[in-house]
Amino acid sequence: MWEIPEPISVCEIRLDDHTVSTLRRHGNPSGPRLVLCHGNGLAIDLYYPFWSLLTDDFDLMVYDLRNHGWNPVGVRREHNVPVLIRDHGLILEAIDHHYGNKPKIGVFHSVSGLITLLASPRSSSCSAQILFDPPVCKPGASQAEFDEAAEHAAAMTRRRGHRFQTEEEFSDFLRYIPAFTRVVPGVRELMAKTILRKSANGQDYELRCPREYEAQIMDYVRSFSPLVDLGELPCPTKVIGADPTLPYSYLPTFDLSDVMTVDYDFIPEATHLLQLEKPVECAAAIRQYLEHYGRL
Repeated sequence: MWEIPEPISVCEIRLDDHTVSTLRRHGNPSGPRLVLCHGNGLAIDLYYPFWSLLTDDFDLMVYDLRNHGWNPVGVRREHNVPVLIRDHGLILEAIDHHYGNKPKIGVFHSVSGLITLLASPRSSSCSAQILFDPPVCKPGASQAEFDEAAEHAAAMTRRRGHRFQTEEEFSDFLRYIPAFTRVVPGVRELMAKTILRKSANGQDYELRCPREYEAQIMDYVRSFSPLVDLGELPCPTKVIGADPTLPYSYLPTFDLSDVMTVDYDFIPEATHLLQLEKPVECAAAIRQYLEHYGRL
């Protein structure tokens, strides 16, 4: 069983008049600074099997997207990609304000990777970024497959169970979902602890990010993913994809090796949840990239 340590520091960042995001600091404050966020419907604490491998050497700033993880659930109409892009800039500014202005390297998965790709250069203050399997869609023939997969994923999410009698019931439920067949031991139990909270009635558990909110972001991804301009990135970017030879578990992963502005690679035998399936390999890929570009 994975046990997440207490943060070195906790800071609430106000995103608007009625929304805050809880930023936590882990790791080595004297090391290079990494800023980490998660995928749609998940929580950054779920990625502990991955980022725990970086705590000795890096100053880790971890946070959840609004309506996820440690954060309270707000109004649904503001749970959308443009608002998440604005939040991204505010959180990066707050990190500098509260913890000092030193170079930040973004480490983002899935939709949080898409958000940073869509952010304007002025709102992105990272000196480099490493994106794990961002849902990037190249305009053209592949867009139809991407749209169909996104629509199917959103529909499945809206029909999925959202209340569970115990955390054990939820973790057992995950054993029957194909997307979780490759995760390392203990991840299903950790997921129950990090993406569920006690319901208001105190008798069962519910998703911290409501299923309607998660599905709504999938709908937005269909519209915003083709807008990414990989030729106008604000900083050096490494994209680490899922294995393109495997059946995808979320959205199709795309080979970006033909884009000269992006350093692209993939983790063999890993799907969209690659940091939960191959945490050692993902952490090693970060170190290799940063060492190659002289950022360690």
